[in-house]
Amino acid sequence: MADIFPTRRTVLLTAAAAGATLAAPSLALAQKAPEAKGTVDMDDLLKPGVLEDQVEGAEDAPITVVEYASMTCSHCAHFHATTFPTIKENYIDTGKVRFILREFPLDPRAAAGFMLARCAPEGKYFAMVDVLFKQQAQWAFVQNARPPLENIAKLAGFTQESFEACLTNQKLLDDINATRDRASDEFGVNATPTFFINGTKYSGALTVDQMSAILDALA
Repeated sequence: MADIFPTRRTVLLTAAAAGATLAAPSLALAQKAPEAKGTVDMDDLLKPGVLEDQVEGAEDAPITVVEYASMTCSHCAHFHATTFPTIKENYIDTGKVRFILREFPLDPRAAAGFMLARCAPEGKYFAMVDVLFKQQAQWAFVQNARPPLENIAKLAGFTQESFEACLTNQKLLDDINATRDRASDEFGVNATPTFFINGTKYSGALTVDQMSAILDALA
């Protein structure tokens, strides 16, 4: 990750430690009928962390979905491309679901992507996440991620100075890593994407039908 964090010892060490145990579930497994992986206390799950939650949907929605994702996770990108738009239209935009996306970077580039989303102009967090997922192949799996990330950032309104300032913001990096560590330590998250739907845990890139079935049962 020297192309993005030439002197970022913290993120390199953190990612190396996490990489030994964290992996995205296979897409084949994600397509099976969803199986609950236990539950967590919603009050604990929704306690404020070091970063303010990024939320879409009504505050008083009867269903809360918390997704832990990694920006370099292909299954997360698949979910956001194929499932999330329909869930947003049918459940989030209609007031049935409040959706919270939390950072769970599996590697330094994922951390960089989330840092840029956090630094995006007010109200553009989800738009930046969407673009980064859609263009994942152009920056996440190439030798040098800096040029494509710079291009994406500039289209989102970053200057060269704000781009550099964002990716060298140690506190932001520490807070993103702390969000991931809390998810792992307190809620047992060990893969991406992981969803908590009213406190019940599901792993894998749920399809529209799978997630709709879960949500409809709670309505």
